[in-house]
Amino acid sequence: MDKLYLARWQFGITTVYHFIFVPLTIGLAILVASMQTTWHITGNEVYLRMTKFFGKLFLVSFFMGVVTGIWQEFQFGMNWSSYSRFVGDVFGAPLAMEGLLAFFLESTFLGLWIFGWNRLPPLVHLATIWLAAIGTVASAYFILAANSWMQHPVGYWINPDTRRAELTSIWAVISNPTNLVTVPHVLFAAFLTAAGFLVGVSAWHLARRSETALFRPALRAGLVLLIVAGIGAAITGDIQAKIMTVQQPMKIASAEALYETSTPAPFSLFTIGNLSGEKAIWSLRVPHVLSYLATGNSDGTVQGVNDIQREYVARFGPGDYRPYIPVTYWSFRLMIGFGGLASLLGLVGLWVSRPGRTPGRWFYRAAVVAMVLPFLGNTAGWVFTEMGRQPWTVFGVFKTIESDSPGVDVATIAISLGAFTLIYGILAAITAVIMVRMVRAGPTPAGGSEEPPHLPHLTY
Repeated sequence: MDKLYLARWQFGITTVYHFIFVPLTIGLAILVASMQTTWHITGNEVYLRMTKFFGKLFLVSFFMGVVTGIWQEFQFGMNWSSYSRFVGDVFGAPLAMEGLLAFFLESTFLGLWIFGWNRLPPLVHLATIWLAAIGTVASAYFILAANSWMQHPVGYWINPDTRRAELTSIWAVISNPTNLVTVPHVLFAAFLTAAGFLVGVSAWHLARRSETALFRPALRAGLVLLIVAGIGAAITGDIQAKIMTVQQPMKIASAEALYETSTPAPFSLFTIGNLSGEKAIWSLRVPHVLSYLATGNSDGTVQGVNDIQREYVARFGPGDYRPYIPVTYWSFRLMIGFGGLASLLGLVGLWVSRPGRTPGRWFYRAAVVAMVLPFLGNTAGWVFTEMGRQPWTVFGVFKTIESDSPGVDVATIAISLGAFTLIYGILAAITAVIMVRMVRAGPTPAGGSEEPPHLPHLTY
């Protein structure tokens, strides 16, 4: 059993599990802040109860994101010491900015928001949740800057004596064009995730005719946000694809399993092929779409995998520079498909819940199930982003095969992989139980007394 293979599995499990909570936290932070702002402006108690109810769910997501993020650091240090040594001078800068600036901002003001109910002046208390929300966005920005450097390294040089990457411009790293388009795409995906969650929770209560005065406006707001966020994710994703074509042409070619250069290039909606992805047995293609997606021109030329492979051999030396095509092909389509279905739910929901109409139970059931769609889309998107970069950890600079820890053996990684997976499974079960209990309990009845959201509520 290969230790690099196990280390990559461990990285994939910890990263995907951590990212379940990240977009939900970012999106819910903005939504909860907006709910409290609406209450502050209108004085309508419904929005106060809405703020406190969804605020509790936001806190669970936030704390789980923190816990799972800490575990990520452990496996980085244990399994990827060669990578950490090579990129530490560059990679550490945006991560330090995230920890010392963004996370400090969000955690500090979130604490003030939790314990500041009825203690801080209303406007000051409102400001704390907005500052916490801004902190979550800033945190995402700096972390994505680090990841974008792996996709498109800038602002560095390789020290010939130490053979390490060293930072020459932090501004180049945080203003990386890859990062500038990745951040809005991730934010729209976060709003899509939070909107789906808002719609699903509201639909569950409305199906039981529970708190309709609160959950009907929440449902409608979530449906609108599903559409807006879906459009935003599609636009930013289109821009991202064009930048990707310039910076990582192999990734866009592998997203289509396009082996031969084509002018124009079609986009396949569905393909049946062999296990390697090198041969299509049957495919449903739409002409010109990949050309437009990659170049902005419906008749544009898109390089194929085989031509890019030859170019990379000449540029980087002998080796196989192709990612595993079936994974990139299907993760790309699943990302688009799950996001599109979530936005479609928004369109259908707005129609069936229009003024004077009450949706049928079929819609409420569909909305509850559809909560998972944005989460699945986020996961597929990150699988495509990271797997499509292979065999590089830092594109064009440092390979994955060079990145692991030489002093860690297979048994150590296997044991830690099993332990991490078990712990994450336990955390998943605990989180699910807490979330379900909170959703079922619902908000406190109108006029009832309720303590503000705080940590003891998470134990029920």
